Amino acid sequence: MRKHLDTIGTDWSRYLLLFLAVLPLFLFRDLTRNNELRYLSIADEAIRDGHLFTFYNHGTAYADKPPLFLWMLMLGRTLFGHNLSALMSFMSLFSAIPALLILRTMNRWVRPFVIDPRARLAGQLMLFTSVYFLGAAVILRMDMLMCLFIILALHTFWRLYSGASDSESHLRRDRWLFPVWVFLAIFSKGPVGILVPLVSVILFLAIRRDWRAIGHYWGWQTWGILLGLCLLWFGAVYLEGGTAYLDNLLVKQTAGRAVDAFHHKAPVWYYAVSIWYSLAPWSLFAIGVLAWGLCRWRQTAATDLERFFLVVALSTFGVLSLVSSKIQIYLLPAFPFFIYLALLWSAREGTRGWMRWLIGIPAAVLALAFPAWFIVCYLAPTLPIRESLFVPIGTAILSVAAVWSLVRLWRGRLYPAITLLGSGILATLFVLSFALPRFNSYIGMGDVCGAARTVGDAAGIDRYYTYGISRAENIDAYLGLPAEGLSAETLDTLQHGIVITYRSRIGYDEALTRAFSGREVHRVGNYAFGVFDRAETTDQP
Repeated sequence: MRKHLDTIGTDWSRYLLLFLAVLPLFLFRDLTRNNELRYLSIADEAIRDGHLFTFYNHGTAYADKPPLFLWMLMLGRTLFGHNLSALMSFMSLFSAIPALLILRTMNRWVRPFVIDPRARLAGQLMLFTSVYFLGAAVILRMDMLMCLFIILALHTFWRLYSGASDSESHLRRDRWLFPVWVFLAIFSKGPVGILVPLVSVILFLAIRRDWRAIGHYWGWQTWGILLGLCLLWFGAVYLEGGTAYLDNLLVKQTAGRAVDAFHHKAPVWYYAVSIWYSLAPWSLFAIGVLAWGLCRWRQTAATDLERFFLVVALSTFGVLSLVSSKIQIYLLPAFPFFIYLALLWSAREGTRGWMRWLIGIPAAVLALAFPAWFIVCYLAPTLPIRESLFVPIGTAILSVAAVWSLVRLWRGRLYPAITLLGSGILATLFVLSFALPRFNSYIGMGDVCGAARTVGDAAGIDRYYTYGISRAENIDAYLGLPAEGLSAETLDTLQHGIVITYRSRIGYDEALTRAFSGREVHRVGNYAFGVFDRAETTDQP
């Protein structure tokens, strides 16, 4: 019992350290314009209009996403107002914590099959530091939340299938939880939430030739709970937004994206390319061990768990490849199974010399991080990476960790080498986070909006415009005032207001250069704004 408690304490200490490694990103980073700022603007509009189930972006219906994540953002906005640092910290709970819960679930899932705790730790760090898994853990999106509910649904199915639900009460609980987890996955992101568990479970049972069990797990109880919860949701949508919004939600955003996408359309082979950098720096190892295991499939007595992980990974990859709308992060639900299938096979069959090469190659590349910083600073002395001491410190940590990892690999210690490299990546990320305040004016629009609002308040200007910046209308979340996009023609006739644009456009865009000529111009990082109200003709750098 004491040993069990010690293990729990060690696990939770590890998860706390992982959370602390990414926490400074939320404290110091500005919102990204394309998604995070748009979600915040949508949440603000929903709060103003009193909507809970229908969402709008400046009056245009936004049925792209279900409400769960937006509810959380609305709650954060209500609690913390315009304190974006506090809001980002609060919202991190719904990105980073789901990621940690996925790590915990996968770790518990494979514990009976992977006895070595060093191997399980390596698996957790591989998954957490994969490029797009880590990105989903630190960006305010609903993908990680959906992924968590999919993992919980699949794990609950496995408990039912394998007999891990060892009492009648646990069995009844898991039978109810399975459809609830699936619904929450749908309620977080959309149809992928049901597509992955439905296809994975049916295909796995079909391969096992257990046809009757399909109706057991996807029977009347599962479908009844799912349909009941969905009907409550759709009914609320209809009452609040009417037939047009419901049609947008159920037809345009599902069939439209699946068959002939109007956003993120990509060819069927898209994920076959993107997975190599989405799972970096562990993609060589994960895909290499997967290919090795498939080639030796008939020679090994694969366990049911290995078969299930293989089915989930490949079926998710295949089904999402057939869907018209694709971006790298959509494949997120498959990443834990690619990583942990490689872990299961390498732990069961023993590590091989060629496996160390698959870790050594990315480690050798990452070892060049610190020298690369010197080279970039020499070749491009105007880049802002020279402005913070945290950048060379962070790259030095990564290089040292990578070299040390290579030494471990040379000595034949695969899992400690993976752990060392993964820890080095997180330590580097932690250090680099403290440099973000210097770079926020290049990441988001918070700094330029703050400066523009200060100038506008002093000059008595309450009209804000943007020029040549996509989705910039969402800066109303910063300004507290609407921001209208201008064309070249309307820019020529503007007499009063503040115009925000990309700094790089000044000088080569004729309409902008002409309009800013003789005006007061302020430059803030990647952006600039001109004041169309004063008689002065100063140009401030």
